[in-house]
Amino acid sequence: MDRVNPPELARPSGFSHAVVAEGRMVLLAGQTGTDAEGRIADSGVLDQFDRALANLVAALRAAGGTPDDLAQLTIYLVDVEAYRAAGREVGAVWRRHVGAHYPATAAIGVTRLWDRAALVELQGIAVLDAEPRNP
Repeated sequence: MDRVNPPELARPSGFSHAVVAEGRMVLLAGQTGTDAEGRIADSGVLDQFDRALANLVAALRAAGGTPDDLAQLTIYLVDVEAYRAAGREVGAVWRRHVGAHYPATAAIGVTRLWDRAALVELQGIAVLDAEPRNP
């Protein structure tokens, strides 16, 4: 996977402008900050982002991938300003779950999500090697 950040575009922070990948696609459904019983903790945007990202990575691992395989991520946010205000902490959560590389990413403000208690939902696309990895 090649992350492409042309010099004529603004330097990206927390995302890549483009990702070139070849292999098997994994389409990751929207993940919110739910626990194993499907409940969203009554917490803020940072805690929900942390849990949603952990859930997304768990689904990716179950499909045979790793965080390195993330090519695209869409972040749906009920409160964009709260997310922006927690930018430094969001970056630390990202590095803990995914590492130092970033997929092509968009953050979109929405009025609400399917679960009324959800403040964040993450949806992604990963690209795995053309051949399945040996366990």
